[in-house]
Amino acid sequence: MFILAPDTGLIVMVIQIHPITKLPMIKPGDDLAQLIYDATIGTDTLRDGDILVITHKVVSKAEGRLVDLSSVEPSQAALNYSAQTGKDPNVVEIVLRESRAVRRMAPGVLITETRQGFVCANSGIDKSNVAGTETYALLPVDPDQSAKRIRDRLKELGGIDVAVIISDTHGRAHRSGEVNVAIGTSGLNVLRDRRGERDLFGYELRVKNIAVADELAGAAELVIGQADEGVPAAVIRGYTYRRDESSKAVDLVWPRDKDLFP
Repeated sequence: MFILAPDTGLIVMVIQIHPITKLPMIKPGDDLAQLIYDATIGTDTLRDGDILVITHKVVSKAEGRLVDLSSVEPSQAALNYSAQTGKDPNVVEIVLRESRAVRRMAPGVLITETRQGFVCANSGIDKSNVAGTETYALLPVDPDQSAKRIRDRLKELGGIDVAVIISDTHGRAHRSGEVNVAIGTSGLNVLRDRRGERDLFGYELRVKNIAVADELAGAAELVIGQADEGVPAAVIRGYTYRRDESSKAVDLVWPRDKDLFP
């Protein structure tokens, strides 16, 4: 959506972010796209061209990506890492199973490279908003495919063509706090390469490649509740994005061979 800004004469983009409410607690086997469709039908909350952002937690639940600590037997490697970090050895075992490399560790901290390629704390496994004192949620096996399945299902249900982002909360190197980032996408180009464009003074942009999917995931978190699963998804409307069937969230992962802080 574009409007004429008062007193400036500039045409500016107006973006709206709508929370999706009235979703039930998600269980393994649930048709998440159907539940989202049912929660939005007749409310004008979801239209063609919108961007649907969904927290990975409900996607993981629907896909049955849950593990009970009581079923875990820690390996010797998990026991060793547990001794060095002070973490529960059963939790460490899950973290190691979901990782392809341990990147950093310290007391209370275990930074890994997940099987999907993301570098984050504890391989993205999470206890928050998961029922059962011993149950943890894992990341979806292939978040990009999860996003595509949800997008395709929404098209099937209502003929709605939206972009889908699956988000997770990550910390960032050299920055305090956490932000929502995209770990799975379908239907949009995750990067906007602005190199070659000109700034206000005519200078050519040489380093400008915007992580659009991450910015949209972060914006959605403003209405998605971290502590309340009553709002596990949001719709972003008004942002003009480039549609792309081949671009994926995994494209946002920085190549290991270019990492200055390996």
